[in-house]
Amino acid sequence: MPNTPEFTEHVENDLREIATPAGVLRYYDAGDGPTLLFLHGSGPGVTGWRNFRGILPTFAAHFRCLILEFPGFGVSDDFGGHPMITAQGAVTPFLDALSVDRVDIVGNSMGGGVGINFAIHNPDRIGKLVTIGGIGTNVFSPGPSEGIRLLQEFTEDPTRQRLVDWLNSMVYDQALVTDQLIEERWKLATDPRTLASARRMYGKAAFAQMMAMMKSADVPMPWALMHKVSAETLLTWGRDDRVSPLDMALIPMRTIPNAELHVFPNCGHWAMIEAKAAFESVVLGFLTRS
Repeated sequence: MPNTPEFTEHVENDLREIATPAGVLRYYDAGDGPTLLFLHGSGPGVTGWRNFRGILPTFAAHFRCLILEFPGFGVSDDFGGHPMITAQGAVTPFLDALSVDRVDIVGNSMGGGVGINFAIHNPDRIGKLVTIGGIGTNVFSPGPSEGIRLLQEFTEDPTRQRLVDWLNSMVYDQALVTDQLIEERWKLATDPRTLASARRMYGKAAFAQMMAMMKSADVPMPWALMHKVSAETLLTWGRDDRVSPLDMALIPMRTIPNAELHVFPNCGHWAMIEAKAAFESVVLGFLTRS
């Protein structure tokens, strides 16, 4: 599979959609081989394509790569409800609709949490699991983190400067926050329907309600269930992540039975973008290891 701008442009222009019992989902499909499912994170103007377009050519040379666009983030339709819960409910119907029985998963931030949820409930359908930051819980660092607080502030009152402040918190090298990136994110992040979906997740009242619910006796915290993941798991993290600080990795690293951790130096929350070459090498080695 050629690692060329023409290849990437061709895939970007081939956005597909499929009807599922949950609703219509949109996705990208590139490459041949075992199926590798990419699950994106959350935040203003995020899409699966923007999270993974840079690394797609490398992985499409070895795998059939599916990039799922979660409902409510501006590409797939908004199914209503809490976006993370909706995302968790979208993966199995999506794979069923494509007649995919078994997958490896790469999940960025929220997508890693969705991947863990899928692995727990579908142990016979998951091969290997790769997460990129975003899971676990704060052990030494205060919570919510700087990046989450900036995300909440943008969601409550979306201004261009708040978007820039949040984007700067996502990376170690702020030169990556280009005018093109800002414009790309701003356009989708301020779309009324996408913003309404974001407020159901990161609005201060909604966030507080979610935290209270998760702390209730009836709902176990997500990190308390990670011992149920039987899949081989690679946790990847940016050492300088200001959204999900590195100490969050300690519990999943210790409690997921078959987990290993790789930390990229001089790297923030977007390891697949900021440490692209190293990320590709580490993850490809993990996925292809016997």
